[in-house]
Amino acid sequence: MIIKVKVPSPGESITEVEVASWFVKNGDYVSRNQVIAEIDSDKATLEISAEENGVISLMVEKGKRIQVGDILCIIDTSKKKPIYNNENSKEKELDFHEKKISQDIIKKIPSPASKKILSEKNISIESIHGTGKQGRITKKDCIIADDSTTTASSFLMEEWEIPPTSISRSRTKKITPLSSLRRKLSERLVSVKNQTAMLTTFNEVDMQEIFFIRKKYKDIFKDKHGVNLGFMSFFTLSCVRALKLYPDVNAMISGSEKINFEYYDISIAISGPKGLMVPVVRNAEHLSFRGIEQEIHRLSTRVRNGKITIDEMTGGTFTITNGGVFGSMLSTPIINPPQSAILGIHKIVDRPVVINGSIVKIRPIMYLALSYDHRIIDGRESVGFLVSVKETIENPIKFLMEGSENNIHRILEL
Repeated sequence: MIIKVKVPSPGESITEVEVASWFVKNGDYVSRNQVIAEIDSDKATLEISAEENGVISLMVEKGKRIQVGDILCIIDTSKKKPIYNNENSKEKELDFHEKKISQDIIKKIPSPASKKILSEKNISIESIHGTGKQGRITKKDCIIADDSTTTASSFLMEEWEIPPTSISRSRTKKITPLSSLRRKLSERLVSVKNQTAMLTTFNEVDMQEIFFIRKKYKDIFKDKHGVNLGFMSFFTLSCVRALKLYPDVNAMISGSEKINFEYYDISIAISGPKGLMVPVVRNAEHLSFRGIEQEIHRLSTRVRNGKITIDEMTGGTFTITNGGVFGSMLSTPIINPPQSAILGIHKIVDRPVVINGSIVKIRPIMYLALSYDHRIIDGRESVGFLVSVKETIENPIKFLMEGSENNIHRILEL
């Protein structure tokens, strides 16, 4: 029986994909549910598994673009997995090696005269090709080897004297086609720059209070919930609070209309093997610190394992991207369309800070950047949003923990 494996639809509105990788070769025997290939769409990567046991025939080359529904490969289920006689294979392998060793021994036995030349000239027997009967090394072979060694030494000396400027340097280049995911990303980035009035506003935030809370409770949090108490839960909840105060930052333009979302689906930019992915933490306004950290951990794992789906990356209303994990001090993040704003958080650096106008202290400072579409968000809203995030991060007990340190255990569900 012949099974036709067709290209599945990776998601709504996607009609074309690219064969990113084959994990099997033409004629291989494959097992049911074995991963045989990966296909790239303009939004995500999808694994293809064998539907039945059998011998596979590949119908499409790696790198080729094909339509959803096209035949990717066929599996002949009537062909069974080949069975090898291990004992016969071992015997044949031993016979081959024994013959090869015996031939090598014959070749490497020099005549008495040859031995003398080899010893006097300090020539390695492995470097000589025997021309005698059955490959035996002769006196003539040794003389020729001695001459070659002398000539090679002279050549090396001459080569050493060549001026360094004449040494050849490699100037190769490697050309590889962009994946469909990277091509689509390029198109989207250019589109954002051309179709939005994008501006960026900046601020800085003192991370000391967050440091204190994490240092005191991170081990208890990890033991209780199985995930780290990271910075992202603080920033996610701070953004939810700011979005409620400045609703146009949680809005989008659709034609001649503005859509304000009354829920808060926060997209989190995560780097994976296929590039930057932006899965969504849905209804973040209803999640606790534990819920957000567990969901980010789940989505991050799926991104890094190449398991993330298009549905998990669709529908965010606002994005947070953390360039600080790569060491970025400051950047201007690009809006994730059709959203209207994105928050960039960065590397934390110890800096001198003036406290109460007179005291200078060293504090862990982070730069924040909010890129926004000026067509829908005014300067007042963008600056106010960033100030709100700043005051929440600098006063997490007041704004995220109901104003009392006594509530921290309850808020963190410890």
